[in-house]
Amino acid sequence: MSAPEVGWTDALETDELWEGDILDVEVEGEQILLVHHNGGEILAFQGMCPHQEVLLADGEWNDEAGTLECPGHKWEFDMRTGEGLNPTGCKLFRFPVRVTDEQIQVCIPNDGKRHYNRANES
Repeated sequence: MSAPEVGWTDALETDELWEGDILDVEVEGEQILLVHHNGGEILAFQGMCPHQEVLLADGEWNDEAGTLECPGHKWEFDMRTGEGLNPTGCKLFRFPVRVTDEQIQVCIPNDGKRHYNRANES
């Protein structure tokens, strides 16, 4: 079975996402959270919390620590890896991202699926 096709899509102009900031955008029907870390690295993760699908961009962002706390139930994520810090055992879906010609582009797999992780419901 071959890997799904992928497509790079413009998400935002680089001057719309300042260093040390986060922003949510919709790309190809996917809710994406863009993170521009201090030092210049830009990452893209699922924009909805894996717990109850609350918009993560509305959460408490700590650019110095690189952590984001969901506004819903205070779940906390490491925004360098997408790993859940509190609680552990969950992880945000990470999208490939690149900057080209002053555009931040996100790579969305063309496999017909939604690309977000959900927390285990136990």
